[in-house]
Amino acid sequence: MAVDREQQAAQSRQAAEETRRRAVEQARQQTAWIEQASQQPEQQQEFIRQNNVIYGGLIAVGLVLVQPFLTVSGLDWSAKICVIAFSVAIPLLAALLMVNHQETFRRRVTNSLAVRVTQSVAQLLAYVGVVAGFWHIMWPAGVAIMISGFAALMVHSAGYFRLEVAAKAEAAAAESADGAGK
Repeated sequence: MAVDREQQAAQSRQAAEETRRRAVEQARQQTAWIEQASQQPEQQQEFIRQNNVIYGGLIAVGLVLVQPFLTVSGLDWSAKICVIAFSVAIPLLAALLMVNHQETFRRRVTNSLAVRVTQSVAQLLAYVGVVAGFWHIMWPAGVAIMISGFAALMVHSAGYFRLEVAAKAEAAAAESADGAGK
């Protein structure tokens, strides 16, 4: 009986390892496929359009949130965080808008590491500024925008992934239909 239990345990470990290995391999394939899809000219143009909206919107939100603090003599910590975050984010976002105009002109996305890092830093600081600005108004609003921001990120990621999987399936179906017709 002890041998059977040991064999069952070993088989269970092997099955779990095989399942994990398959999941890792599938994740690698999906990552490679998404990276390849992101290099398509149409997808790059869509990234540029989306980034223009994001950067312009964040600049506008930053200006609206910071404006009331311009005439106040003393700021609490949340207002200070808001002002400092946007004082760094707004120029970075403006620079990214200029890069996007050049990307639009050249019809491709830059592969600059400095631009990618700046995108992350600028968007993070703008997010911090928005959360701090709402926190200054009322702390539950700050918490709410923080949670809804994370939820929005998850929704966008899931939606993008599902759309790309559907596009891949459609392309595969069209390719097999073309192959069958020949």
